[in-house]
Amino acid sequence: MDKLNAETKKIMQERFGKDNVIALATVDDGMPGVRYVNAYYEDGVFYVITYALSNKMKQMEKNPRVAIAGDWFTAHGTGENLGYVGKEENREMTKKLKQVFASWIDNGHTNFEDENTCILCIQLTDGVLFSHGTRYEIDFTAGDEKESTNVSE
Repeated sequence: MDKLNAETKKIMQERFGKDNVIALATVDDGMPGVRYVNAYYEDGVFYVITYALSNKMKQMEKNPRVAIAGDWFTAHGTGENLGYVGKEENREMTKKLKQVFASWIDNGHTNFEDENTCILCIQLTDGVLFSHGTRYEIDFTAGDEKESTNVSE
């Protein structure tokens, strides 16, 4: 497995450094569950604005290991509730997420006054990224710089 390098960092940022819909899978009592979420990628992490009392958040409290998929990318990671979007330590990310999700964030579905409106942080551990015929197996927990291999199918 390759480390996250300059090339894969660039691909990830270009592809996911904006509003994206990804599939997020969790496990509840041995039964997998998957749903689509709007997410934003930055430096090995996907961020989601969600609701602390939702099933996905309850499931991650019991088992924080998750899987995601979207746009020729699949990965594993660890989900963490960063807490209320209005907390002081979340203000910078909340501001960024409001800008990234501007096309829909004020449609009445998200209540920023509700203390259960929170930021879900998905810290990636490993993933597989495809881009222009190249398959990148990425270790997000390692340092920089190592080459990947071309896919031959």
